Amino acid sequence: MKALITGASSGLGRDMARILADQGYDLILVARRKTKLEKLQKELKTNVEIIPMDISSTYNCMALYNQVKKEDIDILINNAGFGIFGEFNTTNLDKELDMIDINIKTVHVLTKLFLKDFKSKNKGYILNVSSSAAFLPGPLMASYYATKSYIYQLTTAIQEELKHDKSNVYIGALCPGPVDTEFNKVAKVHFSVKSMNSYDVSEYAIKQMFKKKKVIIPGVKMKLGIFLCRFLPLSLKLKISYKIQNGKR
Repeated sequence: MKALITGASSGLGRDMARILADQGYDLILVARRKTKLEKLQKELKTNVEIIPMDISSTYNCMALYNQVKKEDIDILINNAGFGIFGEFNTTNLDKELDMIDINIKTVHVLTKLFLKDFKSKNKGYILNVSSSAAFLPGPLMASYYATKSYIYQLTTAIQEELKHDKSNVYIGALCPGPVDTEFNKVAKVHFSVKSMNSYDVSEYAIKQMFKKKKVIIPGVKMKLGIFLCRFLPLSLKLKISYKIQNGKR
């Protein structure tokens, strides 16, 4: 049994690696920071291969896939990503394009490549890390929210295709609210609501993945909030979203 996890050097990726290793999975861990990957590798009890790589480019995504495609991978977890805070007209364009590359293009490419392999075997799990941001427009984090919506919409559309194909392959979207990770530091925000523990979210996500839950939303309050949002007009959603984002300054 083997899993590949991107963005594995910290946060959810690191904790999901710990949980899967405890369950006996060998791992291929991908992230830019070699030192952190090496530290995690020493901690884990199963066979762990580390690949220090920036997978924000399509070329590197293809290189990663070609490097591991002969491995009998059972699980792909697309976790790599980051956020940017600020008004759309003031945020740095280059950083936004980098975010779009890693949050969208990388997930898109790896999902497509591994899905083809999994379908040919008629087995396998793909977990794409989206966000509760996928369900709302996000003024002051407009680009980030849009990227997470893309992941959610892509994942759920593929679910329907697999259903009609009667495939045993699973694909799901993890949509957490605020999680206590390095995301806050990178995005330069401070959440106005209490963040969930990264290990708890990871543990819940893995458990629900194996139950083949299509959309995974950790936390009762977040589940309720997302459910109630369905009944609100767009104008009210925007006001609520802006107030939440503005509280992160």
